[in-house]
Amino acid sequence: MELDDAYANGAYIAGADDYPPRWDASAEDFRNSLHERAQLDIPYGPGDRNKFDLFLPEGTPKGVFIFVHGGYWLRFDKSTWSHLAVGPLAHGWAVAMPSYDLCPDVSIADITRQVASAVVHIAEEVDGPIALAGHSAGGHLVARMLDRALLPEDVGARLKTVIPISPLSDLLPLLRTSMNKQFKMDAEAAKAESPVEMQDRYDVPVTVWVGAEERPAFLDQAQWLTDAWATDHVIAFGKHHFNVIDPLADPDSDLVALIVN
Repeated sequence: MELDDAYANGAYIAGADDYPPRWDASAEDFRNSLHERAQLDIPYGPGDRNKFDLFLPEGTPKGVFIFVHGGYWLRFDKSTWSHLAVGPLAHGWAVAMPSYDLCPDVSIADITRQVASAVVHIAEEVDGPIALAGHSAGGHLVARMLDRALLPEDVGARLKTVIPISPLSDLLPLLRTSMNKQFKMDAEAAKAESPVEMQDRYDVPVTVWVGAEERPAFLDQAQWLTDAWATDHVIAFGKHHFNVIDPLADPDSDLVALIVN
């Protein structure tokens, strides 16, 4: 399809195939290091993938940071990204990471509702402010959480910040990729799930974060959301689509500061 190359990331990243096994190994090492402060596979819904992991700081959490993974709504689960909890955890925040069902078994709209359910369940587990960030398709999903129709008022009122990282904010171009055979979207469905089209949103600070070395399509997607919502916009120097999330594991990074301060 005509836009397949525009939305291909790995083909333009040196050593792209090495990233997933490295993520998996780092995530497993991190979970093992936390012992009882890692509470794994907490259910939020009926499905096998409707579970989240919760990582607790020492002492009472100052709030909870929820990270929603990417993978074009087609791949990955929570277990690959556990190590990204290091940064917020070091500042006394709990960190939760949900999995969700994948296309084509469910629609993107179904996934959005699942993530909303996960956020509600996580909010019941940890008191205090809630910070959301998600990467790529996860960036789409955390942006969608600002839709007042998705989260109840008591949870929406606790949202402190939302950081869509390299988000997919307008899904209409994806109709012109071969991935849409699995998404099964038409134009109406794509518009309904596009954050750039959202009107009735919770009034929460949003920062759209993207790597300076990303594909032009992702730079465009980040800019479109920035323009549509009049948000802050960070273009991270030297970062591409796979390493733009690395600063979450650094307690001293600007990205972590945005979450915990």
